Amino acid sequence: MIAPAPLADPDAFIRAETAAARAPLVPEIVLHLATEITPIWQATEAALNAAGLAPPYWAFAWPGGQALARLLLDRPALVAGKRVLDFAAGCGIAAIAAAMAGAAHVAAAEIDPLAIAACRVNALANGVMLEGITGDIVGREDAPWDVILCGDVCYEKPMSAHILPWLRRLAATGRHVLLADPGRAYLPRSGLVAVARFTVPTSLELEDRAAREVTVYRL
Repeated sequence: MIAPAPLADPDAFIRAETAAARAPLVPEIVLHLATEITPIWQATEAALNAAGLAPPYWAFAWPGGQALARLLLDRPALVAGKRVLDFAAGCGIAAIAAAMAGAAHVAAAEIDPLAIAACRVNALANGVMLEGITGDIVGREDAPWDVILCGDVCYEKPMSAHILPWLRRLAATGRHVLLADPGRAYLPRSGLVAVARFTVPTSLELEDRAAREVTVYRL
């Protein structure tokens, strides 16, 4: 069971509660992830609440993030020499891929401080550097990024309604906004141009199927 006060050393907590693994679509990147043998996977929602923790979305390589990472490693010119933001970064897989692809600067943004710790730990495991941004950055019109990566962010109506107007404004001012979606319910039906498609193996523990078809769009 998870200890009630894990945040004194968040990096150590990440390492203790996960195992080094590689996402199926992006074996070049090593990540600290939940597996069937790790405590964070086995913990119930009640145990997480008792420990004061949000659900550990950062402990999984979600299909959208894998698709973005694969795209960037295959087509590094999309980010090489550019300033990149991985929005709602989770485990940081897309941010790490951007750094490996030659981005000039990479930031990972998350509202969960543990997710930022996971991004930091995973970046170190892959020999790259990231800036961690904790908190809700939606609405920043002075965004200093050339490319914004968004993996699997349209899974809830309030989330989509909150972020999409901002992302569209960024796209309208010349930023390159890439959104990877595996068929979530609240993906917008207009204003998207498909850039690439991937079949991403996944776990029946997380999804309702063994693979997700993910499309990467440009806003």
